[in-house]
Amino acid sequence: MKLLKVDTLEASLDKLEAAMKAGGKGIPETEYVPVIASLGRTAAEDVLCGENIPGFDRSTMDGYAVIARDTQGAGESMPTFLDLAGEVEMGQSPKFELSSGQCAYVPTGGMLPHGADAVAMVEYCQPFGTDKVAVYSPLSSGHNMVHAGDDVRCGEVLVRRGRRIRSSDMGLLSAAGKTEIKVYKPWKIYIISTGDEIVPPEKMPLPGQVRDVNSAGLLGEALACGFNVAGLEVVWDSQDVLTDKVGSAMKECDVVVISGGSSQGKKDATAAVIDSLTSSGAFTHGLAVKPGKPTILGFDEPTESAVIGIPGHPVAALLLFRLIVGEIWKRLTGMAEIEKEIAVDAVMASNIAASPGRKTFQLVTLDYEHADTETGLPQVVPVFGKSGLIRTMSAADGYVVMDVNDEGLCRGERVKVHLLVR
Repeated sequence: MKLLKVDTLEASLDKLEAAMKAGGKGIPETEYVPVIASLGRTAAEDVLCGENIPGFDRSTMDGYAVIARDTQGAGESMPTFLDLAGEVEMGQSPKFELSSGQCAYVPTGGMLPHGADAVAMVEYCQPFGTDKVAVYSPLSSGHNMVHAGDDVRCGEVLVRRGRRIRSSDMGLLSAAGKTEIKVYKPWKIYIISTGDEIVPPEKMPLPGQVRDVNSAGLLGEALACGFNVAGLEVVWDSQDVLTDKVGSAMKECDVVVISGGSSQGKKDATAAVIDSLTSSGAFTHGLAVKPGKPTILGFDEPTESAVIGIPGHPVAALLLFRLIVGEIWKRLTGMAEIEKEIAVDAVMASNIAASPGRKTFQLVTLDYEHADTETGLPQVVPVFGKSGLIRTMSAADGYVVMDVNDEGLCRGERVKVHLLVR
């Protein structure tokens, strides 16, 4: 039997990154898209602000713009009386400025007249006639207002390269007058599931058959990364058929993912296919991880496509897509430098053992109801189940990581839980 020559996960990622850079895929292509269509896309450059936001001093309350020092000593029994200099119209620049002893009505969001440095809420003011206002509360400079540039200063970075655009970023870019943003073009991904036993989800499986799980699961992982999925296909355990399908997909896609057939069973052909179709052959065949040891990586320079073989077991397949394809995208776009994986602190509810010589990814749930009494943190409950069972992955909130040389985690130990949400 030919034993797998395993790489660490980090070493395999380094090899794939180096191969993609040498082959021309070091930095994905870019394009400009409208800001209103940029949600979830990855920024391809730093976006600088060309103006102060807001561009003027403005009120955060309905009230009266004042000079703060005029209100010192004001109280309910002894208000400060100010002369009403005018009224600010919403969306208009005041045609007057304040002098000591004066105030002006200003609506929420309205521009403060020159000279004003605070706003007295209407609840603490009382008009007297048409030209006087009593202020019943003392104010400090800057009270109930924002200054020009308080949100963003001219020249500051609005969005950094590698940032996955959020709805708040879209609003910020719009506030700065940006209508387009340069983003990375999403990779085109082709997903192939292998196995003579696989039938479509809508078909009732016969004895010995199972419904296709990985196509839908890997599709979800790819879409969560923002990729374009060019195709989903189930292929029989035939090296010739698989070679034909993978070769065709490589011509049109950046990444081809093959689930199943990556081990060394009688019909496992993924390694041979990747060896035959990629210019440098498979440079990784086996990872020192659990689950997911029989993972294969290759890159073809002529088609500039990466071909990745991952185990057919659903838990391993979904985790390895995230840990390899998703991570390489983050590295090449700068996302890895600024976007950390979503993780929460928690406390182990029980002991769990690591897998000797392998980096172990243990699926877990978070128990907030029975939080740790000392720290108040949720407890981590391991989700035990074989990697061939998709319910194992579906039931989990996240995973904890035990390194190659770790013996395991102990009850009461504080850990980081990497959440499966995107």
